[in-house]
Amino acid sequence: MAEAEVRKLATRAKLASRSLASQPRSVKDTVLESVAQKLEAEADAPSSTLIAANRQDIEAATQAGLDAAMIDRLRLDGRRIRAMAKALREIAQADDPVGAVVNMDRRPNGLLVGRVRMPLGVIAMIYESRPNVTLEAFALCFKSGNAVLLRGGKEARRSNDALLHLAHAALAEAGIDEGAALLVPPGAREEIRELVGLTGLVDLAIPRGGEALIRFVTEHARVPVIQHYKGVCHLFVDEGADLAMAERLVEDGKLVRVGVCNALECLLVDEHEAERFVPRLARFIEQGLEVRGDERVVTLLPGANRASEDDWGREFLAKILAVRVVSGLDGALDHIARYGSNHTEVIATRDYARAQRFLREVDACCVLVNASTRFNDGGELGLGAEMGISTSKLHAYGPMGLEHLTTLKWIGYGDGQTRGG
Repeated sequence: MAEAEVRKLATRAKLASRSLASQPRSVKDTVLESVAQKLEAEADAPSSTLIAANRQDIEAATQAGLDAAMIDRLRLDGRRIRAMAKALREIAQADDPVGAVVNMDRRPNGLLVGRVRMPLGVIAMIYESRPNVTLEAFALCFKSGNAVLLRGGKEARRSNDALLHLAHAALAEAGIDEGAALLVPPGAREEIRELVGLTGLVDLAIPRGGEALIRFVTEHARVPVIQHYKGVCHLFVDEGADLAMAERLVEDGKLVRVGVCNALECLLVDEHEAERFVPRLARFIEQGLEVRGDERVVTLLPGANRASEDDWGREFLAKILAVRVVSGLDGALDHIARYGSNHTEVIATRDYARAQRFLREVDACCVLVNASTRFNDGGELGLGAEMGISTSKLHAYGPMGLEHLTTLKWIGYGDGQTRGG
């Protein structure tokens, strides 16, 4: 696609965003319910157009040699399609943030002032592999009054086309401009550069995918960017921790879904618990987990491999776990400060004071005590579907739900007040 075509799409989205900002909740919820019903029909249809399109994407990805984690993220089946419909209904049922009034106050001169939530405008969503992002991003942007430009990866092109066709059908039924959600066809990276350089047309860019993609967007953007480079998530097993519980946290964080950003990537074990806890990892090695550990771990755990310096701070997205023995809480905090990615950090502990210190001192968008790293998720944290997890501190930090896709403007009611000289 030529760069001029990208600008045309953004211009169309900008025009659509003006009417979206004033759409009543009833209309928005009706559209989302219509898309959910269309999804369910596709999930149950013997000859589903959506599933057929996804199979073509899977076949092409397999032939191209994409890794197993990428193909898993790409796959759609009846269960996942119904989960998408459920997510859209949850967004429809959520409160509409647009127009919510915040902190009205009467000034001494009688002027009544406050702030009200408004859409951001046009959001460029740039993502890889996961086709479910297409409709979740549309739904979140639409419910929050924003137009969205969807630039998915070429590996999901057919799936994304089929999904957006459902959204466009629902928009047409409601008499809403299809410019509310437009696909930017996947092509060269130069088109991404053009998209994120469209100041005045694009109000926010959200890249969601591999670290290389996110760095490319960040380095070339002239519009604001919400960043999430990678999820290097740690679990620290404190001295005196419930080791059976910690073992369950390792299993849930590392082995249930390896290709997600909130998967556990590095395990830190207090030196006083190493002899009791590290050998427990043997059963995970039997299940296909590769453990890459420091010298102490390799000594305590037959089958473990010696970790390299590059393994500390790596997002594996595979059945690989880095394991290090550390000198107490201070050692864990130092390691996380050096190698963490501001994503999700967990402590397994029975000690209240150390738990509070961990919560206070760890710099991450989600810090948990005695819970799996996989709880850093919009649905699990009560936000519903999310646009992604921001590890940058402006304009959001953590999972981004509906409210994070709006901003606040000042409003005021007067009866002729002037400032004078």
